[in-house]
Amino acid sequence: MDDAAILKRRGYIVGINLGEGSYAKVKSAYSERLKFNVAVKIIDRKKAPTDFLEKFLPREIEILAMLNHRSIVKTYEIFETSDGKVYIIMELGVQGDLLEFIKTRGALHEDDARKKFHQLSSAIKYCHDLDVVHRDLKCENLLLDKDFNIKLSDFGFSKRCLRDDSGQLTLSKTFCGSAAYAAPEVLQGIPYQPKVYDIWSLGVILYIMVCGSMPYDDSNIKKMLRIQKEHRVNFPRSKHLTGECKDLIYRMLQPDVNRRLHIDEILSHCWVQPKARVLSSTAIKEGENSQGTEPSDIPEPGSDKKSATKLEPQEEAQPEARSESQPEEETLQLQVSKQLETTGEQLSRETVEEPPAQPPETQT
Repeated sequence: MDDAAILKRRGYIVGINLGEGSYAKVKSAYSERLKFNVAVKIIDRKKAPTDFLEKFLPREIEILAMLNHRSIVKTYEIFETSDGKVYIIMELGVQGDLLEFIKTRGALHEDDARKKFHQLSSAIKYCHDLDVVHRDLKCENLLLDKDFNIKLSDFGFSKRCLRDDSGQLTLSKTFCGSAAYAAPEVLQGIPYQPKVYDIWSLGVILYIMVCGSMPYDDSNIKKMLRIQKEHRVNFPRSKHLTGECKDLIYRMLQPDVNRRLHIDEILSHCWVQPKARVLSSTAIKEGENSQGTEPSDIPEPGSDKKSATKLEPQEEAQPEARSESQPEEETLQLQVSKQLETTGEQLSRETVEEPPAQPPETQT
């Protein structure tokens, strides 16, 4: 029996294909019970690799069943047929994903970015409070509902964190995700703190939201890693970002895992807090942000790619005079994300601000 017939018997009328990979596909369908359209993820066990079947799929199913948050895609039903196909019925992101939204409309205004980023950060706090980590945060996995609210999706690389006898979270050794969003500790192939990894990816996402381009060029992983470890983050001159926004991004893209912000610190940051919006654009131009540093004090380079948004070419920032040992090529390999495209190739380069001599180091 084909997918359409199986789903019809369960009360779903199959619509269009939304995406397809080597062993999974996603279709839209109308639910006769719910009276609205849903997304159906269909996984073929016969085609899926062993590690996916033994490790990742059971984790995803367990986690989807336990999550219930307004900014996380809802899971309505999960069932399996005798011929080894798994059907996951989920909320449909009717407005597509955030990457397509930005490619079509360009960078978001800070107020819109703040709203969406707060929704995403609230979803991540909910997960982290449950000791659940996503490990594949990227714009393609952020769906938009009919009102353009964020809905976090695709928990294929998620897991529940374990704790040791002292109550400390154990490190992860599975290096998964997409290179453009991966933290330097993951790129180096060393055991990492998964919650801290999620925070780096949040920083990349916020940069993309407000800049419309990637913070780092992942076409050369070794070069990208060197720039990341030097804590260089450059911002497009044309975007006129506020100092608070750049400060938050800079602190999330912190290569030192012990100094990178935690999710509670992100949600309490002055840029994320709606009440903090009384700061005028004039005050920002005068450098009167809440950290007492000039907006240009949050630096450095990053960048991007050929693209759909047709932005200006990026200036090459001057690297800091610092030597870093280079990782071997084999340590730079990531597990391939379950997407048909790599995000970095979808967004372009922009003109960036020159980094200041001293980045801000005050904590928010």
